Parts: sequence; C-alpha cells; structure tokens
Amino acid sequence: MEQEVTRLPLIGDTAPSFKAETTQGPISFPEDFKGKWVVFFSHPADFTPVCTTEFMTFATMQPEFEKRNCKLLGLSIDSTYSHIAWLRTIKERIEYKGMKGVEVNFPVISDLTMEVSRKFGMLQPGASNTQAVRAVFIIDPQAKVRAILYYPLSNGRNINEILRLLTALQYADQYKIATPANWQPGDDVIIPPPGSCGQAKERVETHDPDVKCLDWFLCLKKCPSQR
Repeated sequence: MEQEVTRLPLIGDTAPSFKAETTQGPISFPEDFKGKWVVFFSHPADFTPVCTTEFMTFATMQPEFEKRNCKLLGLSIDSTYSHIAWLRTIKERIEYKGMKGVEVNFPVISDLTMEVSRKFGMLQPGASNTQAVRAVFIIDPQAKVRAILYYPLSNGRNINEILRLLTALQYADQYKIATPANWQPGDDVIIPPPGSCGQAKERVETHDPDVKCLDWFLCLKKCPSQR
C-alpha cells in the first residue's frame, strides 16, 4: 500500500492550520494563537524516558518563553487520557536534575489519527511509522514558519538552544540585524552588509565608534537591547 506523502512546511511557509484535542481542551491553530509566537514540538510517545526529561525542562522554562510572547504546544500520537496519566506521573513521581513536582500546563495535542503529524512532516518512516520524531517548529505571530529543528528518537533536545533561537529571531525582526555563531543576548550583533560598492567604501571609511568592521561585509555593533 502506497504511503501518503505530505510536504514538510518550509521556512517562510504559512504553517498548516488544524483543529485538535489537547490536555487543555480543544484548540484551533492558528486562530487561538493570534499575536503570539509558538514553539510547536512533537515527541515519540508518552511514558518514555527522553520525552519525560524534555517535558520537565520545557515546563520549567515555560516562563522564559512566556516573557518572549511565546506559547508552547506539544504533540504525540497518544490519547488525551494517556497524556493526562503521564503528566500526572511527572508531577507526582519524577525528580530530575533538581526538578520536582513539575506541572506541565501547556497544551499537548492528542494525534491518534496522525493528521497533524502528517501535515507537519513529523512522521518519518525511516525512524518509525507510529511515532513522531522530535520535531520543533518556531512559528511567528503571522503563522509563518521561521525555524525548523529535527532530532532523532534517541536524543533529547537542547531547550536552551530553542529559547536562544527564538530570542535571536525576535531580535532580528525588531532591530533588522543578524546574529553571529553562538550568539547570546547581550553579545554584539551583525548589521546587514552593504548593497553597493559605494556603501561598502563608506562603511569601511566611516569611523563610527558604535560599529566594529572586520571587513566591508562583516560589521558588528552592540546589542540594541538586553533582556
């Protein structure tokens, strides 16, 4: 039997819309998230060890995402009842890296039909036909996909990196800059390269104390704002 193939939404695409049941009741995406950034992530299954550590970390760091006007949204191919039982177990029984009594109160989608997973390319037959891989979509307030991260079933995500990337995207939008490798809030940022020979000449010959040019195409300045 030929498998249904759905194209993965790409960076810059409008994220697929859907309705779903979650641990926080029914949702409609993107309508229920207007004006918000969204970190939408899938996990392979409830009651699995790697996913448990991820969910505890996401939940513990949720206030940092909220500060950035961002909602967390999880998904797996399990029922709402399974989600609830698993999240209760996390709160009542699991202690990990000093995290204890962790309550997961962001919505977790129940995707038994795999409809949402297919729309977002979260099912990858080479890994599993019945479990979603560890996908992360960062979606902006206009419901545009801005970043995509994929991890295999065996390895947990770096939640600090997801938060860092969200912050970098927001800085880039607000200040029209780019961020260098390993950038953290407070570090220097990159100003857009010049678009003409004249602008390039002017940039290297102008001694702006706030701008440090390593060459005509690579100039940095202080971070405009620090959270």
